Amino acid sequence: MSARKDILARVRGATADVVSPMRSEKSFPVTEEVSSGPAETLELFAENVADYRAQVLRVEPGGIADAIANALREHGCGSVVVPGGLEEAWVGAIGSVATVVPDSPSLTSADLDGIDGVVTASAIGIATTGTIVLDHREDQGRRAITLVPDTHICVIRADQVVHDVPESVRRLRPQAGDARPLTWISGPSATSDIELERVEGVHGPRTLVVVLATG
Repeated sequence: MSARKDILARVRGATADVVSPMRSEKSFPVTEEVSSGPAETLELFAENVADYRAQVLRVEPGGIADAIANALREHGCGSVVVPGGLEEAWVGAIGSVATVVPDSPSLTSADLDGIDGVVTASAIGIATTGTIVLDHREDQGRRAITLVPDTHICVIRADQVVHDVPESVRRLRPQAGDARPLTWISGPSATSDIELERVEGVHGPRTLVVVLATG
């Protein structure tokens, strides 16, 4: 008898007296958490984002540009890469405090490593996990610009925040022919060494600032 047949025979012998039926997928229903309301969802989102050591700035929609400029000053960003579809008012605010570097395929990872920060919009925020999802449309740019610069300022509107992951997946489900890469961000990049010492900025931005437009 081959080793494989010998092992299978022993498994069958060991389980011969097991008579409980296999559970079907229906035995494990997927339950979704229910939000108490939009205000509670936003509060939970802000709380969980901050719990990941990200900075959360709550502003009215008209205050987004000023919040971006103030955050860039606070974190010492002298140069900022911006995706091509970013709102002009935001780009103007960036230009008032830093050198604006329009994104281009010609910008290499080495080039991006020499740029202090990046400002993008976002696709979805998930309250229960404190996660922001980018689908890299024109106002978010390609994935590299959100992974290499040391500071990422990300703008998200209240109507983009959903309660849980299943709801986010439903919203992100692409139309036929419109599949896009997704980047899921839960706080600044961080890892721990063997002694459980937390180190930030190893795999992406060291600093994440979330501008939450709540009006």
